Amino acid sequence: MAYDGKLLARARNELDKTRAANQAEQQRRRGLVYARLPEVERIDSSLRSQMTELVRLTISRRNDLAERIGALKERNLELQIRRAELLTDYGFGPDYLDDIYCCPLCKDTGLYQGGVCRCLSRLYNQELTKELGTLMRRGDERFEKFDLSLYPDSYDPGSCSIPRETMGLTFAACRRFAENFSPASPNLLLQGGTGLGKTFLSACIARVVAEKGFSVCYESAAAALESFELAKFSRDTEEGEAAALRAKRMQVCDLMILDDLGTEMNTPMAQSALYTLINTRLVNGKKMIISTNLEDGELQRRYTAQIYSRIAGEFTALPFVGRDIRRMKGV
Repeated sequence: MAYDGKLLARARNELDKTRAANQAEQQRRRGLVYARLPEVERIDSSLRSQMTELVRLTISRRNDLAERIGALKERNLELQIRRAELLTDYGFGPDYLDDIYCCPLCKDTGLYQGGVCRCLSRLYNQELTKELGTLMRRGDERFEKFDLSLYPDSYDPGSCSIPRETMGLTFAACRRFAENFSPASPNLLLQGGTGLGKTFLSACIARVVAEKGFSVCYESAAAALESFELAKFSRDTEEGEAAALRAKRMQVCDLMILDDLGTEMNTPMAQSALYTLINTRLVNGKKMIISTNLEDGELQRRYTAQIYSRIAGEFTALPFVGRDIRRMKGV
């Protein structure tokens, strides 16, 4: 994965805060124990001295090297046992003074096996999500708040379905997608009229997926494609550089949510940018959710054959039916 230097620096800063907090807590514990149990402090001092002695012995060429190292190890074990007994007797627990780490793999350094540790990668994804995650600004977008009773439970001739039943299936599919999100997940096409819950369920998905540590980007189709246009035609400007960065992030994040496809200006540049975004993500196995008010025939007429074939062939369509909920609520 290619990391954005600015966002990676932010993630490292968050990890540094975690490490500093853990070190402060360890120092607090040490001060507490040493004040109550001076013998533990003396033992810790002896253990540190023994480490220095072990290094000195290891680089020496004494004839009795093995014997001395063996005696040092035996004494070290005795001190550790005594230390554990003291801590336990006073209710602290034998590991109370051990180093504190949130990540057992990298010990909060952010580096593991020559690369970025998953803990730092998770923080990076959180920063990326915050950078482009304008979808969750209300804060109440959760699956538990989705109300199926707002959808009619009688047959609707327009959609040839019972909206509540159809939306129950769509809701279950969205929740399953979020809870089981992985590189093997399908791409989703949320398709239906205005005010039927597409944006709300997109936000619910985004919240759950982001909480799992994946990077999630959200943008309206109009704003997303404008970023690609600015990146191409305003390269040497500050605005163009920012747009290029946004376009890159939209291509590499784990989940890209493109909202309101069909509301953007229908220009050759927009068609080119949309193809680039969709095709790049498909080629790299990156997942995408597209929401649109357009039906299949409208999508086919509006977009190029290359775009439509990818949407029709690579996305699982989820229908949204019923009455405009926003209008019902008066919002």
